[in-house]
Amino acid sequence: MWGQVNFEFRGVWIATVSNIDWPREKGLSVEEQKSSFIKLLDTHQRNGINAVFVQIRPAADAFYPSQYEPWSEYLMGSQGKAPNPYYDPLQFMIDETHKRGMEFHAWINPYRAVFNLKRSNISATHITHTHPEWFLVYGNTKYFNPGIPEVRKYVSAVVRDIVSKYDIDGLHMDDYFYPYRIEGKEFPDEKAYRTYGNGMKKDAWRRSNCDSIVKNIYDVIAETNARVKFGVSPFGVWRNKSQDIDGSRTKAGTTSYDDLFADIVLWLKMGWIDYVAPQIYWECSNKICAYNELLDWWSKHTYGKHLYIGHGIYKANTNAAWKDKTELPAQIIALRGMKAAQGSAFFSSQDLVRNTNGWADSLHDNYYALPAIVPPMDWIDSNPPAKPVVAKAEGSNFTFSYVGEDKIRGFAVFSFPSNGEIKINNGTLIKIIYAPASASFNSGDLIAYAGNRLFVATLSINNNLSELVPIKK
Repeated sequence: MWGQVNFEFRGVWIATVSNIDWPREKGLSVEEQKSSFIKLLDTHQRNGINAVFVQIRPAADAFYPSQYEPWSEYLMGSQGKAPNPYYDPLQFMIDETHKRGMEFHAWINPYRAVFNLKRSNISATHITHTHPEWFLVYGNTKYFNPGIPEVRKYVSAVVRDIVSKYDIDGLHMDDYFYPYRIEGKEFPDEKAYRTYGNGMKKDAWRRSNCDSIVKNIYDVIAETNARVKFGVSPFGVWRNKSQDIDGSRTKAGTTSYDDLFADIVLWLKMGWIDYVAPQIYWECSNKICAYNELLDWWSKHTYGKHLYIGHGIYKANTNAAWKDKTELPAQIIALRGMKAAQGSAFFSSQDLVRNTNGWADSLHDNYYALPAIVPPMDWIDSNPPAKPVVAKAEGSNFTFSYVGEDKIRGFAVFSFPSNGEIKINNGTLIKIIYAPASASFNSGDLIAYAGNRLFVATLSINNNLSELVPIKK
């Protein structure tokens, strides 16, 4: 087993657009939707995943009852059609995720409104019908126009609705701010630029629009539920060094800053986001955008916020490098060598479920064989919970109870060598028991740690640990 990391983010993207990951097809029965999501979570939990990014708003639609947007077509097959028998998929998914002690990050697409103009099913109540002046067509997709102030207010209101109603751990956005360029076609926002450009160059104006929506959402979350983390998963290259002395030694044809108008570095500097999960979807040996070069670059540009590396496991078997079963392990080992990197995220869920290249087995048997706590963010919450009360029943049976007032995730059991100082960094996290108030534990089950000293700590809802309490010395 390659090392142990007590604190590590281990996430996976669960895409709903076009039924990529869940539900596996439109129009499944409610029972099939529920059972397949439970099966998905159980699979990921077995493989050591401790957080999920679930796409709940793929195209100005909703996987929850929304006052602003219709039900997603990817649920029941027709946009605006509610599940029958009725249930709230988002609440269900949050509950099931939290039962397993995993974090739930609600993934939204801020500006995509109609995924495919030729195939998407659009309801009469969709925002593209009620406010057609807010939208632009580019390629086969319809987008909100980011330059219109009312659009930013609307998206912020959608976020406020989610954050105020649901006990999510994070609000997550991916790389789609302004759309990826289509060769020979300019994004048709000239009218908005003439109206709102205020003398800025168009590229700077576009970036300012993205800056504004990120800052607006940051403010909404702070006002509504400050414990919710806000994160962005940008395209893996901010800028090339040929474009900017502070850029990476890459030769990317597209960059986040110049083409998507998303200045992630500014957002990190300003503290408007809590984590960044760059999509470093290239192999270690890539000559244009090498994984290790980008890992190093992002590690030097976090500005104290968390860095989770996005791994493109969907690329498995697409070229010689991605046919190599050691590619993903090499990426994980490299990021664990960077102090500024706190973990991984995998795109997408289906590739781990399929165990492509045996990588799910590799996580289960090796890199994620022992549990890990999602690293806490001390700028959100640094308060340790009350320590647990330990009681022994008989033999090796113990009970843990929590008498504090705040909500907790459960209890974390650590093993320490028979001598040495009892400090978290000296111990090995061997078990997390997810329970809101009390739990039972049998130390006899941990044969591999016989002779070691065992301690337990309470684990807060924001991933802070209490003082360690001995189970057996």
